[in-house]
Amino acid sequence: MGYRMFIKRLMCILLLCPAVYEAKSQVVKLDYYYNHEVHQVAGKSQRFHYLWDEKGNTGYSIWGDAFKKCGATLDSLTLAPTQANLKGTAIYIIVDPDTKKESPNPNYITETDAEAVALWVRSGGVLVMLANDSANVELPHFNLLAAKFGMHFNNDLQNHVIDDSHFADGAIETRGNPVFKTANQIFMKDVCSITLQGRAKAVLSKNSFALIAMAKYGKGTVLAIGDPWLYNEYTNGRLPVGYENDKAANDISAWLLKQVPTGKKE
Repeated sequence: MGYRMFIKRLMCILLLCPAVYEAKSQVVKLDYYYNHEVHQVAGKSQRFHYLWDEKGNTGYSIWGDAFKKCGATLDSLTLAPTQANLKGTAIYIIVDPDTKKESPNPNYITETDAEAVALWVRSGGVLVMLANDSANVELPHFNLLAAKFGMHFNNDLQNHVIDDSHFADGAIETRGNPVFKTANQIFMKDVCSITLQGRAKAVLSKNSFALIAMAKYGKGTVLAIGDPWLYNEYTNGRLPVGYENDKAANDISAWLLKQVPTGKKE
């Protein structure tokens, strides 16, 4: 590779993720405890849905790659969160906690769990909470945690999209939004809204409903989204031209890594 080409590629990386150097030691941990769905493959039980290494439509492999481009390390947590097992974690992501429809014995978020996570955030952790429309997520216990930060996922359905012929119903303008540096329009389908109070504020709204929200809590940050959203089906290029969820995955990853306090080790 020639010198000019090397410099050009380096500048592209820095523009995409300016926190690339700081992110090298940052661990992004994805919950595998509250979301633990299993299906049968060739007669054997196999985990699926929102996994880092899952390359099918329901996986998070593309979003994981966005974090890795920024120099972060991916990890997962198969147990309930505690101060001990969150130690060394920069970003903790909880997505779509199971209902009894999805798991015969779902692991619900308890008040003890919520308090442990809140203490970790207060010390500088970055928490990401991704819900779903109310028919597909366990909201009552998830809201025990959300309430710690002035947020509440609502039992409603926003941005309903009937089928692929109605993509426009899921369109949201993001041009000029400080979180979305490169994505001008995204697609979000069948989302729950978020009620806010206290320190919480809307990051992205549509029709006066907050669909993405954030809160500063102690030294840490919480980002809440009313949908699992960035799974592969909507970041792999399947969407019509003009919807930029792939860019949004890069934007969100870079923004989250910037929220980690400088020098945070645990």
